[in-house]
Amino acid sequence: MNTIVRIILLATEEGIVTKTVPGTGTVWVKTARTDACESCTAKGACNMMGGGKDMEVEAVNKIGAKVDDRVVIAFESSSLLKASFLIYIFPVICMIAGALLGQNLSHKYDLNESLFSVGSAFIFFTAAFLIVRIKGNRMAQKDTYRPSIVKILKYRQGN
Repeated sequence: MNTIVRIILLATEEGIVTKTVPGTGTVWVKTARTDACESCTAKGACNMMGGGKDMEVEAVNKIGAKVDDRVVIAFESSSLLKASFLIYIFPVICMIAGALLGQNLSHKYDLNESLFSVGSAFIFFTAAFLIVRIKGNRMAQKDTYRPSIVKILKYRQGN
């Protein structure tokens, strides 16, 4: 009997639900900005509030948290790594591949090696950004790549 064990590492943060978004199954959670925010690739999904230490992030709400509930939000580390690769590494790999292809083709067709290499690298780099944009939009629609509420720590008064 073969069983596959999948270990999921979660990046977690505590916050307070500030508002619900009707019809989407999501809520906005106010959290304190930490040093870890600076290196987070998902920081684009968060909104700075007044330039201070508070941030607001939209999170999937499958457990029914309501406004003023204190909650724990989590983001899968593997999803974060995939998104980071797509945003930071993939375009560089494409640019290098384009430069090498341009260099090889310049020898084959007797063209200016530097000019053709740079031009090819630029074309591949631009194509990589188009791919990142398309793939990124698809990934943003999946709950796997979005923060989720995993636990309600304290219910609002009156619950």
